[in-house]
Amino acid sequence: MDFSAVSSALKAISDLTQEVTSLWGVDEQVEGLASELRWMQSFLKVADARKVDNELIRTSVVEIRELAYDAEDVIETFSLKVASKRKGGFSNCIKRSSCFLKEGCLLHQIKSEIEKITARIKELTRQLKTYDVSKLGVDGEGPSSSTERRVARRSYPHVMDDNIVGLDKDIKKLVPVLLNEQSECRVVSICGMGGLGKTTLAKKIYHESQVVGHFKHLAWVYVSQNCQERKVWEDILSDLNILSKADKKMKVEKLAEKLSSFLEKNKCLVILDDIWNTEAWDNLKPAFSAKETKSKILLTSRNKEIISHADKNGFLYELQCLNYEQSWELFQKTAIPPTNSPGYKIEAKMKELGEDMVKNCAGLPLAIIILGGILATKYPSLIEWLKVSANVKSYLNNDKGEVLRDVLALSYDDLPSYLRPCFLYLSYFPEDYEIPADRLIQLWVAEGIVSSKQEEGDEGQIAEDVAEGYLLELAERCMIQVRERDIATLKMSSFQMHDLMRDVCLSKAKQEKFLYIADQSTIGRVRRVSVHKFIRLQYIKSPRLRSLLLFDEFLPNEEQENILPLTMRSYYENHEDEFYNPLFWFMILLGFSMLNTKCRGIWKYMVNNFNFLRVLDYERGGDAGCKLPNDIGKLIHLRFLRLRDLSLSSSKLPSSLGNLRCLQTLDLRIKGEFSNSIHVPNLLWRMQQLRHLYLPQQCSRKTKLKLGTLKNLQRLVNFNTKNCYVKDLINMKNLRELEIRGPFNIEDFNTEELDKNPPIIQSKYLHSLSIINDEGTVVPRHLAHLLLSCENISKLSLDVEIRRLPEYHYLSLNLAYIKLRRCKLEEDPMPTLEKLPYLRMLELHEEAFTVKEMFCCGQAFAKLESLSLKGLNNLEEWKVGEEAMASLQRLEIQKCRQLKQLPDGLGFIATLQELKIESMPKTFKDKVEEGGEDFCKVRHVPSIIFQDCE
Repeated sequence: MDFSAVSSALKAISDLTQEVTSLWGVDEQVEGLASELRWMQSFLKVADARKVDNELIRTSVVEIRELAYDAEDVIETFSLKVASKRKGGFSNCIKRSSCFLKEGCLLHQIKSEIEKITARIKELTRQLKTYDVSKLGVDGEGPSSSTERRVARRSYPHVMDDNIVGLDKDIKKLVPVLLNEQSECRVVSICGMGGLGKTTLAKKIYHESQVVGHFKHLAWVYVSQNCQERKVWEDILSDLNILSKADKKMKVEKLAEKLSSFLEKNKCLVILDDIWNTEAWDNLKPAFSAKETKSKILLTSRNKEIISHADKNGFLYELQCLNYEQSWELFQKTAIPPTNSPGYKIEAKMKELGEDMVKNCAGLPLAIIILGGILATKYPSLIEWLKVSANVKSYLNNDKGEVLRDVLALSYDDLPSYLRPCFLYLSYFPEDYEIPADRLIQLWVAEGIVSSKQEEGDEGQIAEDVAEGYLLELAERCMIQVRERDIATLKMSSFQMHDLMRDVCLSKAKQEKFLYIADQSTIGRVRRVSVHKFIRLQYIKSPRLRSLLLFDEFLPNEEQENILPLTMRSYYENHEDEFYNPLFWFMILLGFSMLNTKCRGIWKYMVNNFNFLRVLDYERGGDAGCKLPNDIGKLIHLRFLRLRDLSLSSSKLPSSLGNLRCLQTLDLRIKGEFSNSIHVPNLLWRMQQLRHLYLPQQCSRKTKLKLGTLKNLQRLVNFNTKNCYVKDLINMKNLRELEIRGPFNIEDFNTEELDKNPPIIQSKYLHSLSIINDEGTVVPRHLAHLLLSCENISKLSLDVEIRRLPEYHYLSLNLAYIKLRRCKLEEDPMPTLEKLPYLRMLELHEEAFTVKEMFCCGQAFAKLESLSLKGLNNLEEWKVGEEAMASLQRLEIQKCRQLKQLPDGLGFIATLQELKIESMPKTFKDKVEEGGEDFCKVRHVPSIIFQDCE
């Protein structure tokens, strides 16, 4: 059950009561409210522990949550509008004297609201006390969660695509069909019911070295039930690296023509994942109309009819369920944690239970993986497995379509109370959406769904660490599919939900009234709204709305066209070349004024009607009018404000932003329509709860920000010393990620201070540092001072001219990832970098250095797993010692056109699994290919890929 709302309200009351004077006037009411909420919290915990699940409890949980939200809103309003102004001593009293009447009215109003909420809670309490929850549910052990099992499980973080069984024969059958250029077959379809692994098989084929080497271009796009042909075509063009800004405004017919022409002239493989019906194919086929082409289409679908509809010569491949042996193998991979004990065997009774449960899964891979994820958290408790086995039998007594849905529902029912709201929150995101882990964690924390654990250890865990643990737990339970991991820390950076798991998520969220997915109908009293496709905000009639996530543009082109009269649009099209026509410019200004009025109306409705908003997230940006409204300062409850990619005519942000003192995440990466420089007023220092701050990519010359008060800041993006003060970094003792974009000069320190090596950063948590400067350079001495302060970083990215790499002792020994780009180093960096003991990934890109020779000698780079060399125009000779890079697995060489040959030392690297050579001279390719003089150095490498080496 969801305790987060009640816990969040009690935390707000606790924070307020820390200062007794703050409660003057409402102390009795607040204490009474807190007492009732504590009883509610206890009731929910008992009901959850007893696994009580009936209509009364479900209804009560929803009502309790609503009351808790109301309580938190009114308490926070009191805190922000009354209590905060009682601080400041005598001088503040003088300022407040003129506002006593207004404060008195507000105090009376808040007092009345608290009394009403308390009365409603007491009535609900009276009803619930008539039910003895101790007599509901069943007795038994709680879920197994010992530290040893949890640690063992997390030592091998579960990645969905790693648990693959039985696809080798499928790959062997499909790959030759795709590579056969003589066949008339242009479309290949993988069909089967949901959960069989169609997408997994398509992904394996997409990454197959034969496929990558055969096709010049590959593109992957999710289609899904809501097929939007323009979005699909744009995604394909983007994957093919030929999508321009002009294409986004191009007519849809022209877009299809461009894609069709490219596929006809080039050898491409396009994978269309999850097509639902023939209507979707009919909408998409104009872009795939080329007949004389070597390009192929691979699609996945649950509908066999599509392939015959798409291509009369098409190849239909029906994916089959796993046989028993494959099912048991997959079950063991997911349900039983790995062990190092030789000859280890599962206990006979547990094996019998497992075999029985696997039979009930009917060979469906997703069902087995989900069930295995549940059981893995309970291993090796036989009692817990018996409980799951009993439930599974009741869930799986239906046909195959029901089996899968019920197993997925079982995985939700097994979630502990703290994970349920986290899981339900995923229903916010559109189908097939790749969810960034960092952004989701920030949203969880902003909503109060996850909070810190101060009771654990001396310092406790901050909320983001707790949330990261929760996300990992969802992955371990196979309820989400990991897509990308951080290259240095290997932590999850993005993930997706299987569409069937998402269906369960949506169903549960609707059942528990957790959020509302907006359509074109009126939305009543709800707390959370997700807008996947543009709607008029006037449809939302919910004054207590807490969070609003918008995944479409602020005002899409289609809506802009609807605002302008048909005659005006017609005039634009017929006179677009008449730049010297005054009437043309008058019509342009008139249209601009009408669009601006519309945007202003959207902002006005939002700030006037959603006063309790805590989360406002614009996903796709877009034209948002002349300027950010000054009234945005009314949204004083905001914790999360993301304005990234919104385009505004005015480049000046309003001073009222300083009123948003509860903000934890602020993303100001907006775009100026007429100027790239954004002016940010010096008010961010007021937002002392900020944890994640994204400044504009380019601030105006007038911008000079004081950030020294932001002691809770964990992530700071687009910092520079032209618009900020370098000394402020010293106060950010919780900083974890720092991205510097633009100038970095230590001007705040005088020469005498610099000689004493003053620390620039004092955060012991900083793990990532990035410096980007497109124009100037960084003084080597200043860079050295900065790096000396970053003793714990594991990621370092330098995209700036530095000429000389700092000496080894300035670099963190924890560095696992380094990227050097445009550094123009005048010496070979390898003698310095090879000393880093934990370096796993190294990227040397465009003009990283200017020397002609590069040497890796002795036992250098012992832990290096991946090396990427791109755009090193001067590199002619590369030497590698026999014992160097002993752990290298992946090597990429691209656009190093002066490089004469591969180093002899590659022949001694037995671990090398993949060699990718791209955009290199044909003479270089000929040397490496079988029969060439360099082939003997890489004959042991399983995968050698050549691209664009003609």
